[in-house]
Amino acid sequence: MAGRRSHFECQQCGYQAPRWLGRCPDCGAWGSLTEVVSASGTAAESGAVERPQVAPSPAVPLPEVAGVAGRRVRTGIAELDRVLGDGIVPGAMILVGGDPGVGKSTLLLQAAAALAQQGRTVLYVSGEESPAQVSERGRRLGAEAPSLYFAAETSLETILDQIATLKPTAVVVDSIQTMGSQALASPAGSLTQVREVAGRLLEVAKRQEVSVWLIGHVTKEGSLAGPKALEHLVDTVVYFESGPHQVTRILRATKNRFGPTDEIGVFEMQEGGLVPVDNPSALFLAERPKDAPGSVVVATLEGTRPILVELQALVTPTGAAMPRRVVNGLDFQRVAMLLAVVEKRLRLPLGISDVFLNVAGGLTVQEPAADLGVVAAVFSSARGLPVDPTWAFFGEVGLAGEIRRVPQGAKRLVELARLGFTRAVTARGETEAVVSGTGTGAGVATVGLSHVGELADLVSAGKMRFD
Repeated sequence: MAGRRSHFECQQCGYQAPRWLGRCPDCGAWGSLTEVVSASGTAAESGAVERPQVAPSPAVPLPEVAGVAGRRVRTGIAELDRVLGDGIVPGAMILVGGDPGVGKSTLLLQAAAALAQQGRTVLYVSGEESPAQVSERGRRLGAEAPSLYFAAETSLETILDQIATLKPTAVVVDSIQTMGSQALASPAGSLTQVREVAGRLLEVAKRQEVSVWLIGHVTKEGSLAGPKALEHLVDTVVYFESGPHQVTRILRATKNRFGPTDEIGVFEMQEGGLVPVDNPSALFLAERPKDAPGSVVVATLEGTRPILVELQALVTPTGAAMPRRVVNGLDFQRVAMLLAVVEKRLRLPLGISDVFLNVAGGLTVQEPAADLGVVAAVFSSARGLPVDPTWAFFGEVGLAGEIRRVPQGAKRLVELARLGFTRAVTARGETEAVVSGTGTGAGVATVGLSHVGELADLVSAGKMRFD
């Protein structure tokens, strides 16, 4: 009778140890080592896995290989197609991550149904839900199509057999941590199983040009559960983000071999599922207060899409020895730098005040174009001076207090004009021009500044409120 051997393997980095350790010596993760049992003298012991024999692919001249241009398949969900780079590339493997309950399964079920309604065969595999549960959600979402197949399965071999039989255009695996191969003795969700399942599915995706969607669990630290090697293996990694108690969902790509990584998709969770938001700027500014000190509008850019967001600041005196700095939706280190610029260049005593900054709507703004808006909001709140609601800001601020230009200024002005804004405060180097709006017919004039001191003078003199 064959003996049994075991070792302990880190589920984050793959480090192996002969005994259990509380902390991985390689990556430093706590409680990540789990026992892996293998049968002695088998392929499982040596890590070798028997794979089906496939015909080798002959080498061909690269100029003769057809590209992906013109072969993309659009799902019909505009925000999803935007993030993926205008559709799905045949043979691509896409990893979707996000917090529990954010809507990953809902989004992919809607995408699978949209592809099936185009007459394409789609296979949806779930290792967490029963057919009745998925069917009930599908009826609620209107995701019913004859060519949409469902399988409640966790065996990789069975899934591969169904792919070979159905020959689908796309396969959705919900989730990768619940799938396992019978060739391995380790439990489903372990590092070995995740690598094996993803590797076998990748082979099928590339050889048969089947688009494979993998849903990945997210740990409490906010990273995808399992190894980082999984992110390196796939073609595209997208995260579904949402703030607490918010109906807005942000889809963001962190890796994309076939498209940009700076585009975002905005969805709104409704009773009938996830609804794409065609006009995110109007959504983020819908409940903006009027004549409130510390509230300004910033023209930011996400990929190729200009988005207007409301930036709120609250500066209030504090009796604590260490004033608080609370930032939501902005980079904390950059905000700390801007507050130092405001205190030094504008002689504003922020050392005796708590400062709170928030981007309304749950969007995270990462580009330097929001710098000028941060300075304006902080100064407005500290002085108690409201900013004209028809004004907006964009520009980078340096340590000397200088205001610099940012890319794609014309696109930002067009978006401002479309939503009825009349003035844009930006760097002096920005072209002094009026851009005709597409919705209201109004124009937007730029007010160029070279130093944050000019912005303070503009606000203090009350010149921020005129027609």
